[in-house]
Amino acid sequence: MLDVLMNEKRELLKAQDDTTGEESLVQIDTLVSSDSIPSRLLMTMIIFPLLLAWSLLSGQETRDKEANLIVNGEKHFAHIRQLTSGGQNAEGYFSFDESKLIFQSTRDSYQCDQMYVMDLKSLQVRLVSTGKGRTTCGYFFPGNNKILYSSIHHLKSGCPPVPDYSKGYVWMVSPEYDIFTDNIDGGNLRQLTNTTGYDAEATVSPQGDKIVFTSIRNGDLDLYTMDLDGENVKQLTHELGYDGGAFYSWDGVMICYRGWHYADSADVAMYKGLLAQNLVRPTRMELFVMNADGSHKRQITNNGAANFCPFFHPDNRHIVFASNMADPRGRNFDLYLIDIDGTSLQRVTQNETFDAFPMFSRDGKKLVFASNRNGRVQGETNLFLADWKE
Repeated sequence: MLDVLMNEKRELLKAQDDTTGEESLVQIDTLVSSDSIPSRLLMTMIIFPLLLAWSLLSGQETRDKEANLIVNGEKHFAHIRQLTSGGQNAEGYFSFDESKLIFQSTRDSYQCDQMYVMDLKSLQVRLVSTGKGRTTCGYFFPGNNKILYSSIHHLKSGCPPVPDYSKGYVWMVSPEYDIFTDNIDGGNLRQLTNTTGYDAEATVSPQGDKIVFTSIRNGDLDLYTMDLDGENVKQLTHELGYDGGAFYSWDGVMICYRGWHYADSADVAMYKGLLAQNLVRPTRMELFVMNADGSHKRQITNNGAANFCPFFHPDNRHIVFASNMADPRGRNFDLYLIDIDGTSLQRVTQNETFDAFPMFSRDGKKLVFASNRNGRVQGETNLFLADWKE
């Protein structure tokens, strides 16, 4: 029993980066390992009760901290676990067996996003990209050991330039991005796309047979599908405007995505002018659903806000997504739930800063998402895992 308590406390101290507590455990270890009768008596009479109380108190502190991660009104969250702490961490997506997450992060000595895989049991993290250039949009293949992500490392080893915000709030769609696959332990890096311009935002069907991604290969930012080996590329969207951030439904029958399509001549000129500079202005993005072959497109939001990162609930009848629709300034993003026919909108998060990039587990009992809540510094984005309740 004492060993169990010692190990439990040691793991908690590691997670809390408590070096003073670690030193105390070392001293206790010395006493416990002693064969002397006084040391054994001390262990029985003093150390065991202290460790038990310490363990119970620490467990309560952890539960209290995790309870505070839930903001008043977030009725769909039964419990939240913070997975990262520090740096910028986003777009965390489950492996097929849901034992791991792939995510992008700016941390350690890197100046822009690299790709990482986290073991959800131990929270151990490993770098899975090359450490060069910038990466985005990681995802797992079936089998849980093969991944894909987009990167510029093959053309540029440094970070891309920061967008020119004198043109307003804009996103950079770097033309150097291509889609790559690799094993999580490295050694099998392969370039999946090789066209002029932006290829990114790739995700894999839960059925494990197709990839959907965004590409500018035909002059506009449209959605395409391809086989897992990069063959049989098919264009799905053709409307002028930025279509992207697509995900398959769990049965592989539908695709949800965000986009906005331009008809007014002034808007068309603005969009094309920015795109020529590898920029887009994402201040309005609506959500769409279509069949996996590109047919039967329908718009499911029309609120004039920036709606993005939609993801299907496992029932394939609802979509969780992020939007700034409730903030007149457009700065605060929250998670929302909506039916695939555009009805029954409900707000999921109530955090006053940023919540986005949600993904459900296959059984609908977990939701991983990125948030600014509980950051050490303002604007810090971390990953969280919530127990979901209907």
